[in-house]
Amino acid sequence: MRTSTTGPLPSWHDGPTKQAIINFVDRITKQNSSDFVCPEDRLAVFDNDGTLWCEKPIPIQADFLLRQIGEQAKQNPELCDKQPWKAVSEKDYKWLSDVITKHYNGDDSDLNVMAAGLLRAYAGESIETFAEKANEFLETSQNPALRRPYLTTVYTPMLELLRYLKANSFTNYIASGGTRDFIRAITEKLYGVTPEHVIGSSVALEYRVEKGIGNVFHKPLLELLDDGPTKAVRIWSRTGRRPIFAAGNANGDIQMLEFTAHPSRPSHCIVINHDDNDRDIAYTAGTEKLIDTARAKDWTIVSVRDDWSAVFADISEPAKQASA
Repeated sequence: MRTSTTGPLPSWHDGPTKQAIINFVDRITKQNSSDFVCPEDRLAVFDNDGTLWCEKPIPIQADFLLRQIGEQAKQNPELCDKQPWKAVSEKDYKWLSDVITKHYNGDDSDLNVMAAGLLRAYAGESIETFAEKANEFLETSQNPALRRPYLTTVYTPMLELLRYLKANSFTNYIASGGTRDFIRAITEKLYGVTPEHVIGSSVALEYRVEKGIGNVFHKPLLELLDDGPTKAVRIWSRTGRRPIFAAGNANGDIQMLEFTAHPSRPSHCIVINHDDNDRDIAYTAGTEKLIDTARAKDWTIVSVRDDWSAVFADISEPAKQASA
């Protein structure tokens, strides 16, 4: 399959998928086009886990929070008989991954169990110390299956897409089920997306004055889970605009893409299908409804195997040595 090394989206194979994206951008950016969209209305929204970076065998933020839970289990061994401490101590990535899959399929029983533990992990942390710990984790940890530093599990073709849209006067937002404050720690460095353009799940925060200094601290309470219908609502409440471009990969992204695909003006929706188990981690669990919806609504389905000439950046000379 042929790939152009010059022009837009160089890590995408030439073909219908790549051309559909380019054609859409051409149509909405040409002044004399009937589909022209003013730059201020060129809003693009991207899911993060599984869309911009790898989410298997465990979402990156879950690994971050669960390591703190692991420390709790070391200090209190009796916790090892209970979930999620049991899964963490046994490195049971299947149970941890299945929590998210079951959520995408409408079953939150295990998610509620895991959340109860996760919310205890950083209760009382200030927003600054939380960001510092998130940064340190991301800079020094790696994907346990791919054996790659987490910061190199960004999908190169999607990074090219973010840059391509930005070059054509799009404003890119991230709309993630991951927590806003964790993602904000790294999005500008990784994606060129500034913190105010990150929409995500959030834990409750509180303002306190300690030693005469006012600050904001995390509370052990989930404020909002940014997934499913909530994604569409939050995009509107945060931006006041309906996106014209959207990208997702799981059942929890359906409503975000539906909200984008409005008949009142041009739009383009893409769905990442993880069907390459050689260069990526292939999976379908938690994506079935989205793939069926994409086919029914004629959204663009991106095959990792067939549409991307490269998946991750070359790390033959990594900047940092990551630890497991």
